[in-house]
Amino acid sequence: MSLIQPRTLKGFRDYVPSVMIPREQMMQTARDVFRSFGFAPIDTPVLEYLEILTGKGSDETDRQIYRFQDAGGRDVGMRFDLTVPLARFAAQHVPKLGTPFKRYHIAPVWRGENPQAGRYREFVQCDFDTIGTESVLADIEAVAVINRLLEAIGFDKFTISINNRVILGGLLEHLGLSDRAVPVLRSLDKLSKIGRDKTCAEMCRVAQIDDTQADAVLALAQCTGEASDVFDQLPEITGGNEKAVAGTKRLAEIYRGAIASGVPNRRLKVDVSIARGLDYYTGVIFETTLDELPDIGSVCSGGRYDNLAELYTKQHLPGIGASLGLDRLLAAMEQLELLPSVSTPAPVFIAFFETEYRDDYLRLAANLRADGIGAEVYPDAKKLGAQLKYADQKGFVVAIIAGGNEWAQSRCQVKRLATKEASDVAYTHEDPSGLIEHVRGILTAAL
Repeated sequence: MSLIQPRTLKGFRDYVPSVMIPREQMMQTARDVFRSFGFAPIDTPVLEYLEILTGKGSDETDRQIYRFQDAGGRDVGMRFDLTVPLARFAAQHVPKLGTPFKRYHIAPVWRGENPQAGRYREFVQCDFDTIGTESVLADIEAVAVINRLLEAIGFDKFTISINNRVILGGLLEHLGLSDRAVPVLRSLDKLSKIGRDKTCAEMCRVAQIDDTQADAVLALAQCTGEASDVFDQLPEITGGNEKAVAGTKRLAEIYRGAIASGVPNRRLKVDVSIARGLDYYTGVIFETTLDELPDIGSVCSGGRYDNLAELYTKQHLPGIGASLGLDRLLAAMEQLELLPSVSTPAPVFIAFFETEYRDDYLRLAANLRADGIGAEVYPDAKKLGAQLKYADQKGFVVAIIAGGNEWAQSRCQVKRLATKEASDVAYTHEDPSGLIEHVRGILTAAL
């Protein structure tokens, strides 16, 4: 019988323990941050009716949806993000749950896009959203959550770029191009990738506007400088349009409110060039980039979407939220060598080399676990050197060694593997407190 070649599909990947452990830790950090702001967890199905998913992102997103007919002949698709399923969820459940409704959702999504560095066809999103309010406080809180999230994961140098689509909407209204907003936005979203000239050409072709109109849009997008300078320039650039003035005022409120919420000024940037390619955004939008690795793209993006649920319900359900690109951020951390070389979630290794004391090793491990310290007992009574080599390779912090002499004298050898420093510590099954305190001290110092 011929063997099947073990392989993964293009755009998909396996996660070995050394990557999956920090990945799970990142998810837990996200949960802790979301909960600290009052966001509650939800979950939705992987599969949705295809009509739920299509026409909500962009033509490109529609092409990327994994779709098929199920056994009942229904047209279904795999979710491409967590925001569109949220809109359906909100229409079904929020009238009973009440507003404002604050949720977070950590789950995989699928897009049949062209894979590239840090981008896969299956990836996990960590979303948080507030539904049922148009308050600027919800917009401000979203920026504060993004800042706290990246901080808690361990980053210090990152930039949260903010914009308000209403400003561009006002300019397009001033130019008589309100009906061209979607193609203009999609072209503008490529500005940082393809440059001004190519963006201008694409905008003229796709949105069917002239060079003068395209120049006016790009003049807005290329308005840069300190936040106060940008706010001062926008009224003139947008021709004093009432909608654009209101959008600028709200963006300034969000900027000041975010700083008041503890977001450092150095991390916050008013960038009127960002557009976000998805069609459903209607107001403030966010993109977060790592200062040390900007080319990997935004690692946390989102914005305000006040009309997304209108296809499912007559109740007005405005929303604001953002999504952490977990796997993109993980790829960045790998590239920046920020991931610890650990292949075990348990910090303590217990050597097993005298079979008659098997139950003593097991009771020792149970005592550690009962006190909240993860411990692994080696399964085979091999030579101690081989066991310690295994412990080093896996990244254990502490090894506990006890043979017949140690058990007879009610003591264990505790070895810190990184420094090879070892100590004899008193231990009995009835009173493990001294050993536990010693081990906990080593673990705390290793953090």
